[in-house]
Amino acid sequence: MKKTVRSKYRPEFPGDYFFDYKDAQTLGRFISEGGKITPARISKLSLAQQKRVAAAVKKARNLGLLPLGNEAYDFQERPEAISPKPFSL
Repeated sequence: MKKTVRSKYRPEFPGDYFFDYKDAQTLGRFISEGGKITPARISKLSLAQQKRVAAAVKKARNLGLLPLGNEAYDFQERPEAISPKPFSL
């Protein structure tokens, strides 16, 4: 009997993917409800990717693009996706 084996890493992020600190929507996927950065074993990222995500999240928090800790999640919601449609009256 052959066991089904799950891949260790996420297929949607290739190894050379650049995590941008200005993209709060993508970085929000790697932050728990309590405001902590999810570990690599849960987020399914490689060690190098996890380091890049952590650095990008910390930079975004310093600039105020992402909230800090539990208190921030009580008052501020997750970042919304920006619509590609232009605004019209």
